[in-house]
Amino acid sequence: MKHITVALAALLLGACASTPEAPVAHHPEARSFAVSDDAAAEVDAALERAMSSSKHVMLVMGANWCHDSRALAGWLETPRFERLVEAEYELVFVNIGMPQTGDGHNLDIAARFGLEELPGTPNLLVLTPFGTLVNGDTATTWRNAASRSEDEIYEELVRLAS
Repeated sequence: MKHITVALAALLLGACASTPEAPVAHHPEARSFAVSDDAAAEVDAALERAMSSSKHVMLVMGANWCHDSRALAGWLETPRFERLVEAEYELVFVNIGMPQTGDGHNLDIAARFGLEELPGTPNLLVLTPFGTLVNGDTATTWRNAASRSEDEIYEELVRLAS
């Protein structure tokens, strides 16, 4: 009985001394959300390139402070997504600050394509080469990008490119 008590005590003490494993991120995360010094000019240049290449324009409107923006940017940096973007999109990152607190930046770009309000970050706008918003119904629904699966994001971007 004494051996069982000692073994049980050792087991319990060992459990207390162990440290829980850190949660593993299920998405890559960019160190920073790349932004342009002149977002409007970058958007215009992407639209011009899209006219020549017959690609869509993907505007990722987010911010460095935003975990979901960095997660989406991280996915776009992976080889799988880089191949898709290279084949189908002209990509522009647009810093929009914190529109939900009144400290928004470059919000006129979203308004230019029919989105008067950006409730959070990130937002993902897909445009035709002529500047028509393809995904007006889902452009502002990317605030959970960090919790979306790789396949879910990839399939959505493939669908939007067609």
